[in-house]
Amino acid sequence: MTARQDLLTLLEQLRFYVTPAHACSYLPNKSAVTLFVDPQAPMNKQTYSMLVTLGFRRSGPHIYRPHCPSCRECVPVRIAVDAFQPNRSQRRLNKLNADLIQRWQPAEFSSEHFALYKRYLAARHPGSSMITDDPEQYQRMLLTGWGNAQLLELRDQQRLSAVAMTDWLSDGLSAVYTFYTPDLPQRSLGIYAILQQIAATQAQQLPYLYLGYWIEPCANMSYKKNFSALETFDGQRWLPFRHRQ
Repeated sequence: MTARQDLLTLLEQLRFYVTPAHACSYLPNKSAVTLFVDPQAPMNKQTYSMLVTLGFRRSGPHIYRPHCPSCRECVPVRIAVDAFQPNRSQRRLNKLNADLIQRWQPAEFSSEHFALYKRYLAARHPGSSMITDDPEQYQRMLLTGWGNAQLLELRDQQRLSAVAMTDWLSDGLSAVYTFYTPDLPQRSLGIYAILQQIAATQAQQLPYLYLGYWIEPCANMSYKKNFSALETFDGQRWLPFRHRQ
């Protein structure tokens, strides 16, 4: 059976639900519609990986994709890591942050991680609904019960500087969510975490790092287009970033 046939068989076996229109989280004065995979559907690494290749993401155990009838601004993007070449700024960041200790941890609750998460939200996203998250809500976002998630820790000696929630897929890694200390802007820890996720993907000899959605009018997403070897999904196939219509 070909990979395409596998995908078609998967889609036939799953149920999907569409939400009513709701306020868009990214673009002001816009409404959004979201397509969800049935949360009761059996899920494993292989099925989840195949869904990611179709532009789906996850928030906790919920797997979703934008399904807005009149808007196509949310474009899935990934990096083909074997072709990736860091630009001058990214090479500088690698040198600047070479003193940070990197460690992969299991996706388990840590009060130290949660405290950094709250500090990050208060400084970078003060209006976000996530700022009121308690430890239970944080754990629901972190843990899936079926995924192969790990946490990339970055430490300045013993001080926790950043945490990158990362899913390990059949064909690569997926950057789920990154939070970091807000008082070290010169380190650009969010960008540096992606560079380390690229390195981890290459070390596993896997082809792709998935970065979620790129939204051209959203300034907070602009950093994604600065990575070389970027590919976009048009709903049918993955294409080099420059070919986006």
